Amino acid sequence: MGRFDGKVAVVTGAAQGIGAATARRLASEGATVAVVDLKEPAWAGAGRAYACDVSDHAAVREAFDRIAEELGGLHVLVNNAGITRDNLLYKMPKADWDSVLEVNLTGVFNCVQAAQRHMVAQRHGKIVSLSSRSALGNRGQANYAAAKAGIQALTSTLAIELGPYGINVNAVAPGYIATAMTAATAERIGASPAEHQAMAAERTPLGRVGTPEEVASVIAFLASEDASYVSGQTLYINGGAR
Repeated sequence: MGRFDGKVAVVTGAAQGIGAATARRLASEGATVAVVDLKEPAWAGAGRAYACDVSDHAAVREAFDRIAEELGGLHVLVNNAGITRDNLLYKMPKADWDSVLEVNLTGVFNCVQAAQRHMVAQRHGKIVSLSSRSALGNRGQANYAAAKAGIQALTSTLAIELGPYGINVNAVAPGYIATAMTAATAERIGASPAEHQAMAAERTPLGRVGTPEEVASVIAFLASEDASYVSGQTLYINGGAR
């Protein structure tokens, strides 16, 4: 018997990386998973695919209502969808600031607002959002860092507002995880993914970078009844880095 038997989980940005690993993990423990991405993923893998732009408020509400109707409810939401548009502040186009905030922060607001309608009605739900170690500040990521810090504040506030309805709201803040996104960061600074990972590993007490599956396991814990008295928290997953 799985921890998520009978539960419907929505995972955004689930076509690859941490999102895909999370969808697989939740499905392996019994969840019916709605795999949500900007374009309907060719690979649904662990669940049913839905195309949705999380920055589009109306589209999110429509998609979430459809998911709840077609899959039989909405019990878990994992806000993973995100983009990067890295640049130093003085060179950052306003459009790049706007797009990162719209997807990474407003997108979380849109998804939570749509999901809570179903969760409040059933007086139960689990919400886990992806922040980042970059929330503490990271050169060349003013937009991304601001969005990820905003997710932590939003998480704390939503835990207060939604707690009375039996809804747990938490966040995870990964450090360096080997994904397509960190590979793109490596290319931006003129390094190969392997070289970039090696540099990150040297600064990490555990001596290596993380994997999407390791983040997924923590998300699964926070989305399960094993974390029934955990809410309003941001858990850093960074191998002990400071």
